[in-house]
This record gives sequence, C-alpha cells and structure tokens, in this order.
Amino acid sequence: MHVSQDTLYSSLMLRAGIVGLPNVGKSTLFNALTRTRKAQAANFPFCTIDPNIGIVTVPDPRLQVLSELSGSKEIIPTAIEFVDIAGLVEGASEGAGLGNKFLANIREVDAIMQVVRCFENEDIIHELGTVDPTRDIEIINSELILSDIAALTKRKTSREKKARGGDKESQAEIDLIDKLLPHLDSGKPAISLELNNDETALIKDFFLLSSKKTIFACNVSEGELGSAQAAPSEHPLVSKVIQYASETQGAECIIISAQIEEELIDLSPEEANEFFADLGVTDSGVSALIRGVYQLLGLRTYFTTGEKETRAWTIISGDKAPAAAGVIHTDFERGFIAAEICHFDDFSELKTKAAARDAGKLRIEGKEYTVIDGDVIEFRFNV
Repeated sequence: MHVSQDTLYSSLMLRAGIVGLPNVGKSTLFNALTRTRKAQAANFPFCTIDPNIGIVTVPDPRLQVLSELSGSKEIIPTAIEFVDIAGLVEGASEGAGLGNKFLANIREVDAIMQVVRCFENEDIIHELGTVDPTRDIEIINSELILSDIAALTKRKTSREKKARGGDKESQAEIDLIDKLLPHLDSGKPAISLELNNDETALIKDFFLLSSKKTIFACNVSEGELGSAQAAPSEHPLVSKVIQYASETQGAECIIISAQIEEELIDLSPEEANEFFADLGVTDSGVSALIRGVYQLLGLRTYFTTGEKETRAWTIISGDKAPAAAGVIHTDFERGFIAAEICHFDDFSELKTKAAARDAGKLRIEGKEYTVIDGDVIEFRFNV
C-alpha cells in the first residue's frame, strides 16, 4: 500500500498506568519501558508527585520479517502510552499521601500495571518494614475499592430523586449500584462481579477504578531473574502473586527485574540480548510486559508493507475492515471498497504476494470482515 507523504495519519493511543506502593520499582520500571531517565527514582516515598508520561513502542518481530520480504526502507512499530503514577499508601482514598490526586491519575488510564516488590534488600526501604507482596496488592486494591464505594454512594444519592420521578435510566443505575456495593464491601474488585450485557454497558459510565483490567509486574532482584522466569512457582514471593492474581482477578503476571532493565537503557538491543543470554533469560521482562499490556487493553495489530515502509497499525479487537482502514486515514474508511488480505503466517512462509495468491492465501474481504491480529492488508478505496 502506498500513501502520499502529505497524508495525515491517525493512530489509536490508549494509556496504562503504573501503580504500586512507594519504593517497589515503579519509576525504575517506567525508565526501562520508555528507555529514558525522565522518572526520578529514589529511596523515599512520593519520589514521583506529578505523573511521568511516555510513549512506548510495542516489540514485534514480525515487522522485521515483513520489512526484509518487502525490501522496506523504514519500519514503523505501533505504540502505547505509559503513565508513572506516584506510590499509593494505605488511606489514600481518604486523602493520605496526596491520595486523592493519585487516585484521580489512575481514573484517567485505560488499564493498570501493578508493580509488586518480590525482592529482599535491606538498602531499599519498604514503607511497611517487611516485604509481603500479597499484603501490598491488597492495600492497593482496597484503596481502589474504597474510592469506588465513595463514588457510587454519591452517585446513587444524586440519582434517587429522578428515579422516584419515574426516570428509567436513573433507576437502572441505582439497581446496578445496589448490586455493586455489597460486592465491593466484601473486598472484591468491580471487575470480578458477573454482569449481564446491559449492566456491562452501563458500568462503563461509572469509571470505577477497580473495574480496570490489571496486569502484575513481579519485580525481582537481578540474581533471581533467570531462576524466577524459569520456575515461577518455586520463587516464594512470585508464587504468592501469581496465585493471588489468578484467584481474585484472573490476571496475568510478568516477572521482571526493573533494576537490570534500567541499567540496560544505554545498550543496543543486540548488546542487551547478549546480557540477558548470559543470565539465562530468553526474553526481556519489559518486552513481555509491553506486549501483555497491549493485549490487556484489547489492542490488536495489522500490517501494511511495501518498498517505502513496513508499518504496524493498532486496532481494537473486533474492528471491521473499514474501521481498520480508518486508522490510517478517515478517507480510507469513508471510501472503503475492499481489503486485500494475507495473514502474516502465510505471507512469511510464501514470501511474496504472487505466491500467496497462487496458494489461495491472498483473499479479498468486504465491509463485514473482522480484522485479526497479524493480517497484512492493502486497502482499496475511492473518495
């Protein structure tokens, strides 16, 4: 697909907030994710006050393969936004530790990456004196839940007068709030409550903190990274996080060493890979985290490729072909005719579009086609 240089591109950008107690490695991890040193990291609480924001490219080895097959001059990956939010403390929902400000920062993100300390180090102070990842997660979750309870109670009061007057929308909100409050009062996050389709649509308007999807980053020491990734269940602290995340939220856990990752910021990807290989690590924890957050946000990737460039484009899971075309330019969606599609797995095996066509792997799809992750697409449109 060829697009003139003066074409205006649009791109979908969602945010993930990095959350955790003070001194668990949030700012260090943010620096590693963004390959910068813009977030101050220090051995005291509230080192981060205003949130740091960084755009992070999503590692995708498929881009290099497509680029080599097409002889592309440029590779353009997709990206997501990370926000480094200051450490929460117990009582944040009541304003402790500037908690209201920090909770407001969490409300503005689309998903949460909760960093959990899974290492012992006497030189790095834990705010509560001991390292206990399950306790730390419960403190964070409790503050999110308490904030939601306060917001829902206030919302219910504001809707009661209209509901008494026969307003059906207000009554539907009150019914859902009455279902949510006992669940939250029992210490369970909103995301774990089973809802019907109407309730699922309605709860989005509540902007609840505990309804946001979460991924856990288990931050281990440099010396434990290889063994923890190889056998997570044998690491005494990591295993607790995995069990808790699975039982309470069905959430994924990624094992990282933020300290190692930050130290590698100035190295080339090749040098970093050599360093990880020496540690017995096959994949960077940061790369796995970025990909995990990308999936968590409900994002998927399709590709365009040619001599000029190979590019990854971000769509929401379930998007139809015209909506995917609109990510490149609104004219593509408005004048959509068809999409010529070959999945990456077939394209990489067959090497050329002609070979894919001869093998029956290159097909024409219309407006009702749902684009899947890994599709290589050329759009046909008329405006």
